[in-house]
Amino acid sequence: MVADKGKKSKVSDRIVEEDSDHIDGELVLSIEKLQELQDELEKVNEEASDRVLELEQKYNEIRSPVYIRRNEIIKSIPDFWLTAFLSHPALCDLLSEEDQKIFKYLGSLEVEDFKDVKSGYSITFNFNQNPYFEDTKLTKTFMFFDEGTTKITGTAIKWKEGMGASNGVNHDNKGNKRPFAEESFFAWFSETQQKDTADGLHDEVADIIKEDLWPNPLKYFNNADEEESDGDEDDDEERGDDEDEEQDDEDEDGNEEDS
Repeated sequence: MVADKGKKSKVSDRIVEEDSDHIDGELVLSIEKLQELQDELEKVNEEASDRVLELEQKYNEIRSPVYIRRNEIIKSIPDFWLTAFLSHPALCDLLSEEDQKIFKYLGSLEVEDFKDVKSGYSITFNFNQNPYFEDTKLTKTFMFFDEGTTKITGTAIKWKEGMGASNGVNHDNKGNKRPFAEESFFAWFSETQQKDTADGLHDEVADIIKEDLWPNPLKYFNNADEEESDGDEDDDEERGDDEDEEQDDEDEDGNEEDS
């Protein structure tokens, strides 16, 4: 009986091993098939990305003349870009009082993708003649490379005598985030250290201008009018409340005299 039990145990172990080998083999085959399908999906995704870039390039060409016409109209509106910046919830904190004076000379703003959209873009501020600097164009350019780095270049501003220092320009500024103190917005053009996108480093100001302000600046320009309108309504309500309180006081005084 003991010998029979030993034989049964060995047979059972062999069956378990065979089943295990069978299961492992099926698992390997399933994973290999899954990997083949995943590779196929990757090829489809790459093709889709290429198509999206082609469409983006096509519609950039279609949008370009519309942006030009828009800029021509904007030039006729006093302080358009200054108002849009000050009405933007993130950009408003970047302009010092001196910057706001300079922005009154800003004629137009342009954001332009490279022909190969994924390789980069530029942001250009076009200024009228002004008492602050010699330049009429201030440009910041972002070039993206396949290895995941971004090369940034910016205009070296030619400040007129006595103007650069008074505007808080700090050419030694390093790091990703800019302090929202009295540092000049124009220091942004000198922030040109190379960034590694793999580390999650981005130029927040450029992202906001390109992705939010540039597509529809009118939205933020109109915000200023809405805020002024809301402020006027609040003032009217406060005046109305004050008048009601004064009337109540007069009524109370009249009742006391009658009694």
